[in-house]
Amino acid sequence: MKRFKLLHSVLLATLASSCLLNIAHADDALKMELTANQISKNADGKTVYSPVRTAPAGTVIQYKATYTNTINSDINDLMVTLPIPANMTFTGDASPASAQASIDGKNYADMPLMRKVDGKMVKIPYSEYRTLRWNIKLLPAKKSAAVALNTVVNK
Repeated sequence: MKRFKLLHSVLLATLASSCLLNIAHADDALKMELTANQISKNADGKTVYSPVRTAPAGTVIQYKATYTNTINSDINDLMVTLPIPANMTFTGDASPASAQASIDGKNYADMPLMRKVDGKMVKIPYSEYRTLRWNIKLLPAKKSAAVALNTVVNK
């Protein structure tokens, strides 16, 4: 069974995650914490999130980034981006659902992404999604906001 090293992906996702702040705010105005959790069901059928470093193919992993405003004023129109790690496939589940997606990391659109094939508009498979981004309209002073995406470890 092929195992994927998630710690490496978490570190890459942390480095690749970008935040575009209003020009008036300093670089240290925002703190980001990224976690990787395996998603499973317990005996009662409730969803359980467990920290994970490695996982076999087929495992569902949620990457969650929590952004904390560390200054004493609000941050408006904060754009945050999370890459989908290599060897992972996006499941289509994102929180908040207002995320936009990209297959190239440059051009974003509302989900599901579409393209023209033989004159017809068709959905782009989730396996081609590479990055998601969110616009956090308002992050109040000293408060946090979280975004998350679910992936599956490729076979």
